Amino acid sequence: MRATLDFLLNEWLDVEALTQRPRFADHSTETFASVLDMSERLAATEFAPLNRLVDTQEPHFDGERVVLPRETHGALAKYAASGMFAATQDEAMGGMQLPFVVEMAASAFFYKASIGISSYAVLTTANANLLMVHGTERQKQVFAVQQLAGRWFGTMCLSEPQAGSSLSDIATRAVPDGAGFEDDALGARYRLTGNKMWISGGDHEITENIVHLVLAKIPGPDGKLVPGTRGISLFIVPKMRVNAEGALTGERNDVALAGLNHKLGNRGTTNCLLNFGEHGGAAGYRVGAPGEGLRCMFHMMNEARIRIGLGATALGMAGYEASVEYANTRTQGRRMSAAPGHSQASSHRSPQGEGPQVTTTGKDAGAPPVAIIGHADVRRMLLAQKAYAEGALALALYSARLVDEQHTGDPAAAKDAALLLELLTPIAKSWPSEWCLEANSLAIQVHGGYGYTRDFAVEQYWRDNRLNMIHEGTHGVQALDLLGRKVPMEGGAALRLLLARIQHTVTRATELDTLRGPAAHLAAAVARLEHATQACQAGAPPEEALANAVPYLQGFGHVVLAWVWLDIAVQLDGRTDALARGKQFAMRYFFAHELPKADAWLAVVASNDLTCLHVPVDCF
Repeated sequence: MRATLDFLLNEWLDVEALTQRPRFADHSTETFASVLDMSERLAATEFAPLNRLVDTQEPHFDGERVVLPRETHGALAKYAASGMFAATQDEAMGGMQLPFVVEMAASAFFYKASIGISSYAVLTTANANLLMVHGTERQKQVFAVQQLAGRWFGTMCLSEPQAGSSLSDIATRAVPDGAGFEDDALGARYRLTGNKMWISGGDHEITENIVHLVLAKIPGPDGKLVPGTRGISLFIVPKMRVNAEGALTGERNDVALAGLNHKLGNRGTTNCLLNFGEHGGAAGYRVGAPGEGLRCMFHMMNEARIRIGLGATALGMAGYEASVEYANTRTQGRRMSAAPGHSQASSHRSPQGEGPQVTTTGKDAGAPPVAIIGHADVRRMLLAQKAYAEGALALALYSARLVDEQHTGDPAAAKDAALLLELLTPIAKSWPSEWCLEANSLAIQVHGGYGYTRDFAVEQYWRDNRLNMIHEGTHGVQALDLLGRKVPMEGGAALRLLLARIQHTVTRATELDTLRGPAAHLAAAVARLEHATQACQAGAPPEEALANAVPYLQGFGHVVLAWVWLDIAVQLDGRTDALARGKQFAMRYFFAHELPKADAWLAVVASNDLTCLHVPVDCF
C-alpha cells in the first residue's frame, strides 16, 4: 500500500504544492514521508498484532465496567503519544498542522492494521474537530484539547432505538438546568433524558473520560418537542463531570450503560445502548445555537463518512494484499496446454480455409502444480480487488485533497472544492463500503476453503467491513442524499463542475493513443448518467423520482471511479515500471468488466421503473 500512497500523494495529487501555502509552509515532502513512515511502523508493531485478539476477546460488562483487552489501552496510548489525534490542528493547539490529505494517508495504515482499535481515534478526532469549529473557546480548551491529546475519547450520539436513521423522530429531551442555565462557563447547561443506540465507543475504561456529542430536542413553551429536524440541538455530555477549568470532579454524570451490542465484526470497538437521565438528567452543555444541532453535527458526520470510506478501503487493501501473497505461494492445478486426446477443445480456421480445425487442450498430469496466481480466474479476482481497493483509495485521498483546497485555496478554488466535496461525499462513503466489501469476498474466494476459516485473516476483514454499508448513513440514505440533495443543489452547480473535470480528463486521454478507447467509453457513460439525471428531474412526484436512488448511486459511483482510473492512467502514460503497469491493467479491467455495469443501473433510473415502489406489501 505504501508505494500506491506515495504515488497518489506525490505524483497524482501533487501534495508538495500545498507546502507553498502559509498554513503548510513549514512542511515538505520529507516531513510528509516521515509521518507516513512513523504511522506505517506504529500500525505494524502496535495495532496489527492485536487485530485478532480484539476480535476474539470482544468487549464485555463485568457488572461494574466494560472490559477490553489491556493491550488495546497500550496501543491507543502509543497512538496518542505519536500526536496523530491532533495531526491537522494548529501548532498552537499542539497539532502538526498537516494537510488533511496527508493525515488521511497516514490513517490508512492504522485502519488497515486494526479497524476495531482505530475506530476510537476516528470518533475522537472527529468530535474534537467539530468542537474546534462550533464550540466556544472554553469548550475547545476543556473538551477538544483533552481529546486532541488523547487523554479523553469522544463519541457521536445520534440514533435512538425507535428512530434509527430517522433523526427527525428522536425523542431525547434537553431542558434548561435552572434559572441561570445560560451562565455556566462551559456553555448553556441543560439536563438530558433519553436513550441512544448503536453508540460506538460509548463506554470503556481506556481513558478517564468520554465526551459524548448528543443530539436532543429542546421542548417548546408548551413542553412538547418540535416535530422534524428543526428542533434538534447539539450538546456536550461528558461521562464524568468536570468543573469550569476542565478538571474532573470525581462525580459520574447521569449517563448509564444499558447494554453492549454484540457485533458480526469490528468487535474491538464497544457498541452501546446508553441511557441519559435515569436519575434526574445528564448534565449537558449546548454547542451552537438552539435548533442548530444537525448543522453542527454534519461537520462531524461528513468527516466521519469520508473516514468510513477510507476504513472500508483499507480493509479491502488488507484482503487484496493477503490474496496476492496467498496466490503466489499456494500451488494447485496445472496450466492448460495443447495435448492430444483430451475432451476439452477449441476450434479455429485452418490456414487453408478448409473449415474449423480442432485443437484439444488439457493438462500434463506429470507436470508440477503451479502457483494459483498462474490461473486466469485467480488473476481476475486479484485484478478486481486491485481495481476496487486502489481506486477507492484514490477517491478517498482526492476527497481529502478537496478538504485542504476548501480551507487553504484561493476563494474561487475553495468554493469549487466545497461544492465537489458535498457532491462526492456520498460516493466516497458508499462506493468503498460496497465494492471493497466485494473485494474482501473475493479475497476469501482466492483462499478457497481456507479463506472460510479463522486460520486466515480474510474472513475477519469481511466481517469487519460489513458494517461500513450501514453506519454513518446506509446505502439508501447516501443515495437519497446524492440524488435528492447534492445533485440538484445550487441548480446543479456541483454536478456541472464534476462533469467539467471529467471532460478535462477525457480530453487529455483522447490525445493519447493508448487511452483513446477508454476515454470514449467514459464519455458515453457520462452521457448516460446525464440522461438518467434528467429523467429523475422531469417533474415526477418526489417518491417516484427517488424510487431508484440506489441504482443511481451505484451507476454514478462507477462513473466517478472510471474517471479516477482514467485520470491515473493519464498520469502514468509512457511508464513501464511494475507499479505503473499494475495500475494500467487495473484501469483496463475496470473499463472492461466494471464500467459496463453502470449501463444497467442507469437504464433502470432513466426508464423510471417503479417496480420496487409499486409492489404490494402482501407480495412478500
